[in-house]
Amino acid sequence: MTKTSTLSTAQRVINREADALAMLATTIGDSFAQAVDVLANAKGRVIVSGIGKSGHIARKIAATLASTGTPAQFVHPAEASHGDLGMVTSEDVALAISYSGEAPELANLIAFTRRFNIPLIGISGRGESTLIRQSDVALILPNAEEACGTGIVPSTSTTMTLAMGDALAICLMENRQFTPEDFRDFHPGGNLGARLSRVGDLMHTDLPLADESAPMGDVLIEISQKGFGVVGVTSNTSGLVGVVTDGDLRRHMDGLLDLNASQVMTAAPTTISPDALAQEAVALMNAQKITCLFVVDATAGPKAVGILHVHDCLRAGVV
Repeated sequence: MTKTSTLSTAQRVINREADALAMLATTIGDSFAQAVDVLANAKGRVIVSGIGKSGHIARKIAATLASTGTPAQFVHPAEASHGDLGMVTSEDVALAISYSGEAPELANLIAFTRRFNIPLIGISGRGESTLIRQSDVALILPNAEEACGTGIVPSTSTTMTLAMGDALAICLMENRQFTPEDFRDFHPGGNLGARLSRVGDLMHTDLPLADESAPMGDVLIEISQKGFGVVGVTSNTSGLVGVVTDGDLRRHMDGLLDLNASQVMTAAPTTISPDALAQEAVALMNAQKITCLFVVDATAGPKAVGILHVHDCLRAGVV
């Protein structure tokens, strides 16, 4: 293939799939809302199943549901016929996926849901298929051409199915008022977990502090011992009132040891809440061109409860 024909094919595939998604959006109706209600009211888990390419999509949908607050599990339909049906309970909801709606591997799972009155939601591209006729809620994909042009490579159909699963998951997430805090609990690892880390998770609590009346000799000792290159200046009545940084020391070099902390400090320092996202702290430090932030509980003074260095965020993967 020439470069031109390669790019033309790629554009055709993407455009066909984009057109199919636009078509799918116009078909969303009452059955979709009913599916969301059934899933939201499930006392157990969502059992997602499919075979072949539909099985791969089903695994992803189950993972998306689970990570957004809807307990879900993928069950391979062939394994279901050999004992894994024991994973399915009467409190669950089954979500079965087959574009043709006639995958024989799904037969036993479908029969099991009918026998034990387990709600069944079917996703298929064939409205008269066995899966759709047996389903309590039918989600029928529009008749869109596969991106390969020959109709033999699942492409457009799998894209639509994946989008349908994402739509279900996000509707359920919003229905449950799933918060970023909840999301963080399910994603503690990797870059996503790092981005959702809170300042309180990373801060140090052994703080470099000095009273506003402290002589600068004592302040210098505190800076050296704690190793942050900064000291927070506190007042008995007002909490954290300032900071002494390396820059403050240089500006007051002449007669430094004759001064006290309040005479050298930078007043009203930039601070952050322990509940703020660490990513927000990094942005604040970059904007202020500083390397440390005191963490302040605004309800108590404000009282300094921690200190966060930009290196703490970098080590945790927050960028």
